[in-house]
Amino acid sequence: QNSHTAKTVSRKSICILNNQRASGAENMKIILVFLFIAPLAHSATAEKDNSFFDSGASPETKSRFAMLDDVRILANGLLQLGHGLKDFVHKTKGQMNDIFQKLYIFDRSFYELSLQTSEIKEEEEELRKTTARLQIKNEEIKNLSQEMNLKIEDLIQNKIQLQEKVWGLEDKVTKLAIIQPSMQETEEISSLKAFVEQQDNHIKQLLKIVEDQHAQLDRQHNQIMELEDKLNHIELQEFTENSFTGEQTEPEASPFPVHNTTAVTYKSDGAAPDCTALYSSGMQSSGVYTIKPNGSEAFDVYCETKFGSSWTVIQNRVDGSLDFNQSWDAYTNGFGELNEEFWLGLNKTYSITKQGDYILRIELQDWKDNKRYIQYAFSLGGPETDYTLQLSRISGSIPNALPEQTELRFSTSDHDMDIINDFNCPENYLGGWWHSECEETNLNGKYVAPRSRGRLDRRKGLYWKPKKGRYYLLKSTKIMIHPTDLKSFD
Repeated sequence: QNSHTAKTVSRKSICILNNQRASGAENMKIILVFLFIAPLAHSATAEKDNSFFDSGASPETKSRFAMLDDVRILANGLLQLGHGLKDFVHKTKGQMNDIFQKLYIFDRSFYELSLQTSEIKEEEEELRKTTARLQIKNEEIKNLSQEMNLKIEDLIQNKIQLQEKVWGLEDKVTKLAIIQPSMQETEEISSLKAFVEQQDNHIKQLLKIVEDQHAQLDRQHNQIMELEDKLNHIELQEFTENSFTGEQTEPEASPFPVHNTTAVTYKSDGAAPDCTALYSSGMQSSGVYTIKPNGSEAFDVYCETKFGSSWTVIQNRVDGSLDFNQSWDAYTNGFGELNEEFWLGLNKTYSITKQGDYILRIELQDWKDNKRYIQYAFSLGGPETDYTLQLSRISGSIPNALPEQTELRFSTSDHDMDIINDFNCPENYLGGWWHSECEETNLNGKYVAPRSRGRLDRRKGLYWKPKKGRYYLLKSTKIMIHPTDLKSFD
């Protein structure tokens, strides 16, 4: 019977082991203990049976004691097993409760994100409709303004004719001072004066209407610009990491110069003040030319033909072959090869821009080959102001990332005049730039490919950072200038 009991305990232990294999290491240890105890119990029983003949006690007493020991051992083991199973059940319930709580939180978050996405799509659709309506109104106002201009030209011609008549009347009045005018001539003079006054009043009214139309056009233009900025901001929120939205098509898009290509260097007589003047003189191909701004020595620049004119390039980055982490003197005098990557130099750029008013155009290309641009009216100070830059946005296909109407001083790691919150932007982000806040943009930073995912490396990279938006790593950049008398540019 004791042997049968030990075998029963062994089979139960094996059954429990199979049913609770996924319960954890703690229950496994308890079952293994029972498997170890059962053979011992069986062995102890066998030893007691073998020593029966040597003992003076009766077989019934020996058997009873053996059965009680087996029962105690079995009861103690079952008690331990019960406690272990109870603890495991409590732990399992706690884990299931945690899982259900996390699933509930995830469902709530997903529902709220769905609502926000729906609201953003509705707002975007409303903005698009409003923009379309404003554009239609803008076209109507433009047509009305053209009609008003034609009417004003007619009135000006009428006014000229009336002035000629008035001059003739003055001659008649001079004669009348000597000769007494007749009644008919007096009436003619009065009617002509009344007609002239009527025409003057009519012209004043038309001029007032034209002024109101111009004011309305300005308001419509400002509204369209604001809506374009909002739409661009919404589109930027939907961008993939490190890329713009759909490709921006530009007229006469010219590629960046290819690295290690040979370009022809043209030598002019040195009298042209910039690339635009060279274009007007007949040199209408992109390449390296020599210019001589007023009051400056002659030097070479890269001229790019674009939009029916030629732009003077002051910065070009293509493939990261040139290190832009340079000193103040290097940024002042310029560095790099004009046919490849280069920085023209602050002193040379200042000698060009001090001749008159210029446009600053920045062209950007991301790692998906999408292109964007932005144009500013700007002024550049001299070395005594650390080449202070002031910007005013004109147009563009990307939200602004540089402060407008603010004096931005150029700084490098060895010449930083404005340290913001004891944090040196050029030293920490590499490359010289017109910094105001250390996170707005840096087109002279370290050239970083998209595979670099570290936040510190991204901030040291070549990026464009709108005020409300993420960092966008760039593949290439180009900065150009042109006089403000450009007739055709987008």
